[in-house]
Amino acid sequence: MDEHKDELFVRATTTSREAYALDIGPERAGWGYSGLRVLELAPGGSHAFATGDSEWIVLPLQGGCTVHVEDWTMELLGRESVFAGVTDFAYLPRDAHAQIASGAGGRFALAGARCERRLPARHGPAPEVPVERRGSGVSAREVRNFAAADAFACDRLIAVEVITPGGNWSSYPPHKHDEHVPGQESELEEIYYFEFASEQGFGYQRVSPSRPGGADVLAEVRTGDAVLVPDGWHGPSIAAPGHPMYYLNVMAGPGEERVWRIRFYPDHTEGYR
Repeated sequence: MDEHKDELFVRATTTSREAYALDIGPERAGWGYSGLRVLELAPGGSHAFATGDSEWIVLPLQGGCTVHVEDWTMELLGRESVFAGVTDFAYLPRDAHAQIASGAGGRFALAGARCERRLPARHGPAPEVPVERRGSGVSAREVRNFAAADAFACDRLIAVEVITPGGNWSSYPPHKHDEHVPGQESELEEIYYFEFASEQGFGYQRVSPSRPGGADVLAEVRTGDAVLVPDGWHGPSIAAPGHPMYYLNVMAGPGEERVWRIRFYPDHTEGYR
């Protein structure tokens, strides 16, 4: 990953390709598993693609859509924006052909992970998404565990959404999951994708090294930006006062067990989990 150290902060539109406003695959990231695309569809638009060697979740960010995969059609009601609440979603297996269509248009995240098993296509209903209130005071935030390891079955993919009120800190205390330590830590690559409630919204993301030459990022993030976390202590994610912040976390790794185990930075844990 060394040759990609200067590319861990991905500015909006710098990886755009055809219908994708953001397109980060394992090759672009320089790792083995995690990927994220953001699909933009005009009213009446559609997009067809092959899932290839990856499983994907279609997650509406703004608007609704119809997802066709194999012989199944899933209607996703979606939402007005990521700040409007949880959404339903669709799981697409590897080695399939899919089409996403939207009568009113919208933006749709495709969270993906290279995988081995081919699981069935499924619809994830919004009422079944576990919502967790994490932290307190200025570290309070809302976590939507739509594809957490214990919430929705995937082969390797883990994905959650986080809403951070303006002025609050998320991903705090700093934590990491970059090595396999049985019972304590799992090895997971991670992508943070950001959106804000207003055009002027911004925040900050920190990734600090957990090893010599490791990931080191301090970025001012705005809507459409992403930060790649191949290793390192990540956090805090800070929302500027008055600017609620959304981020989507996409994770996957080589472990035999699909699990999110983390270790907190030892000097910053008291009272902030």
